[in-house]
Order: sequence, then C-alpha cells, then structure tokens
Amino acid sequence: MAAVGYTVDGVRERLGPVAHAALHRNETTPGVRATEGGDPLDTLVRLWLLQRPVPADRAERALPGLLEPLVMAGLLGATGGEGGAGEAGGSGDRIRALVDVRPYGATGGPARKGLPDDQDWWVVADLTPGLDGARPAVTADHVLGVNSAASTLAQLTVRRPARRALDLGTGCGVQALHLSGHVREVVGTDVNPRALAMARLTGTLNGLDWDLREGSLFEPVRGEKFDLVVSNPPFVISPRGGLTYRDSGMAGDEVCRRIVTQAPDFLADGGVCQILANWLHVRGENWRDRLGDWLADSGAGSGTGSGADCDAWVLQREVSDPAEYVELWLKDAGVHGTPEYARRYDDWLAWFEAQDAEGVGFGWITLRRNAGPRPGGPAAVMEEWPHPVEQPLGAEVGRWLDAVDRLDSYADDAALLGARLRVDPDVDQEQLGRPGAADPEHVVLRQRRGLRRAVAVDTAEGGFVGACDGELTVGQICDALATLLGEEPARMRGRLLPRARQLYAEGYLHDAAPDAAPDATPA
Repeated sequence: MAAVGYTVDGVRERLGPVAHAALHRNETTPGVRATEGGDPLDTLVRLWLLQRPVPADRAERALPGLLEPLVMAGLLGATGGEGGAGEAGGSGDRIRALVDVRPYGATGGPARKGLPDDQDWWVVADLTPGLDGARPAVTADHVLGVNSAASTLAQLTVRRPARRALDLGTGCGVQALHLSGHVREVVGTDVNPRALAMARLTGTLNGLDWDLREGSLFEPVRGEKFDLVVSNPPFVISPRGGLTYRDSGMAGDEVCRRIVTQAPDFLADGGVCQILANWLHVRGENWRDRLGDWLADSGAGSGTGSGADCDAWVLQREVSDPAEYVELWLKDAGVHGTPEYARRYDDWLAWFEAQDAEGVGFGWITLRRNAGPRPGGPAAVMEEWPHPVEQPLGAEVGRWLDAVDRLDSYADDAALLGARLRVDPDVDQEQLGRPGAADPEHVVLRQRRGLRRAVAVDTAEGGFVGACDGELTVGQICDALATLLGEEPARMRGRLLPRARQLYAEGYLHDAAPDAAPDATPA
C-alpha cells in the first residue's frame, strides 16, 4: 500500500481538493471521476474508500499474491459477472470490500507528536455506512472507524513518554496507534470480539504488537496500574442498548460515571486518565454538582472516594436539548426515514422526561493521580467553554497539569509575592467601549492559541498582567499599582494574588526564564 501511494498524502493528491472534501461528506461521485485511470492506487481508493467493486484482475495487480487470501479471510468478497458470490479469479469477477482498510495519520499531522515525520498508518474497521445518501445500516457489533470523536481524543491526549498505557474500549485501535508513539506497552480492552479482531489486524498491519483483552471496562486489567488511560467509551445516553460501539447498556450516564470513579485505582502515581463523556443535565440540578459527585467518588477535589488523591479538569464543550440529542443518534443508527423512527423518537423523549432530564452535556475529563496529598488539596476545575479551540490540545492539558504542580509552591502568599512572572506571548489585550468614549467599558485578555480563552479584567488586573515582564516580582508590581491607583498595598495584594493564581493556572501567565533579572526594582 505504501509502495503505490495508498497513504493519506497520496490519496489526497490523487483525489484532489474537491473530491477529497466530498468524500469527507460521504459523497463518492467526484472520487470515482478522479480514479478512472485504473492503476493500483485508483483501484485501492475505489475498493476501500469509495466502496466500489473493481475488476478482479485490477485487484490482483494492486494486491499481488494477496487477493485469494484476503477473500478467504473475509476482508474482500468476490462477486461473479452475474452477481453471484464465488472465489476470485474468473474474467468476469469483481471484487468488493467487506471491511474498510484506510490510510491514517497524515505526515506531520497535529495529533502525531512524538512520531516519525514519515510514519503512515492503516486502520481496519467496518465499512463507512451511509455513502451517497444511502440510509446508514449498521449491525449491533459494528466496529467504527476513524471519526471525529476518536480524532478529538487523540489530539487531547498528553503525549509524554510512558511505560504502560490502557486504551479502554479500543474499538479498531485508533488510540492505540497514537499511544504506540510514546508508550512502551499498550493494553487495549473491548467488550466486542469483532473490534478486538480488527484492532489486532490494525496493529499487525502497522508492525505493532498490542496486548488486547476482551471484557467490560476495567475488568480485564483488574489489579494493574497504568501511566496513562484513554477512553472514547460508548457514552450515548439512551433507554436501551443496541449498538456496541456507542451504547453501553447501562442506565443514563452510568458508564462515564464508572470510568471516572474507578480510573484512579488503575493509575500509577502521576498517572493520567483522559476520557470523552456525556452527562445528564437534570432539571433543578447544576451539572457541576453532578460531575462534582463523580469526582468526589474518584478522590478528585476531596482526597476521599477511592482513596487516591486526584486532580481533575472537566471541560463541558456543548449541551444538546433532548430532542436534538435523540435526532442525532437515531440518524446515526440509520433509523431516520424508517417506519419505526417516530415511535423510537417518542419513546426516547419519554425516557428523558422520566429522568427529569432537560439536556445532555458533552465534554472532556482529565484525572491525575497524585503521589501524595497536595498542601491545599487536589485541584478540581469544572468549566464550560463551547467556543472554537485550536487542536491539538494535548500540550495545553500537560501545561495545566504542570501549572497545578507549580502552584503548590505558590500556595504561600510570600512565595508568590517573590515570583517573577511573564505574560504569555500569545495573549492579546482588547479594549471594548463606545466610539469616542474616554475609557473602555471592558478590558479583555484573549489567548490566540490552545483553548483561546478570554477573560475580562479590571484596571488593576490588566495593569498587573501588562507589567509581568519577568523582571519585577509580583510583590513589586502589586505595590506599584497600589501607589498608582491610590489603594492600600495590603488590599491590592489581597485582591490580585488570587487572580494571579487563576491566570497562571489558565496559561495567561507563566514563570519567567531563569535568566530574568533577579534584582530589578520598580521604575
């Protein structure tokens, strides 16, 4: 496949921008027009990406010596000239794909940090359903290929060298591929035997040997510890199971709660768990309270629960109302437009009403098990940020974990007052106000990278951040601002120090380089 250019870059070049974009919309006609030459690359693109039957002789040229073995293995199917299935080889035979084998991991792609620049992968999964407007038809044990959720988790994961990692619910092995770039031993679990078979083939095809085990959640790794756990679980909240890749069969958001509460027991000291999750928004209950209970049971934010002392960062990315949520997942299952659509829609809404649910949140959860208690207790942050971000965010998650560690040394006010901080170079200050007004109504600090946060600040806070140039200490800046604004120094320090810690944790400020002037004094 590599030899004929069946790679991400090779396919993109062969299809061209129009057909490549159309394929991402599940439309194949432009791609068929772009692959009429009949060479091996055209054949493989048509066979797997476009799901078009190809003549057996062309398939043999594209896969020399492999056609019969692939048919016997059930990866390809041979269809006779009259439409009957049979062994490949007749002059009228056409070959069709029974599973998907597609290139993955563009050279230098954003989620590939730590991997060789010339690395190309191939992923084995079930065929993409619903091409060219057809109704998606998936079986209960369907193995999902590369999708937006898998890509999101891959880009969110902290990419640091580690000894052992667990891909919980590995599916076709997408996360395991990424983990192999920076982890010595990768363990993958899944409740679906077909998923494990495809993940095993994905690994073998890429020269990788993973420890793959069948079982639900953490059962296959009971008693083991990992430096990193990642999971894109079957988080869809529904009244019944059905599709293994998305429906856990557990009530409500129970599968995500279990992962969060049980994960610390499987993390080594300093180990990190990162998952995608859905959670219910129950009428009259703040979603933060619901997630706070999960974190308390895991030991995050309280040091209780599992007995582990865990830091936690929960970021809610979007909230769907019940009707919107039901429509999305019924269409995903190929039910839209069928006679049972209205009935299942109504049943699902009735179930949400019985749960007193007014919405479903989607977001990212990061946990880290600490080696020991923190001076001020474990960090627990739950926030909402539905705005565009810059992927990959793995480095930003790593920065937050480092900032939490560093803030331990700044828990004492005297230590923070003596620190020299520097404003991040990717932070801009915006001043908003009416045209012609003497002073702005709002001053906003905005990050150009990562989460692209924005925060409103008052005059003193804006002046403080602006003065953080790595030369003056925090105490010197606070006292200078107190003099400038006519405020008591103690009051100014009491107001700015908590804000400085928050801005440090969120990445607006960081420690100055070691060579910053140690004896600078205010002008």
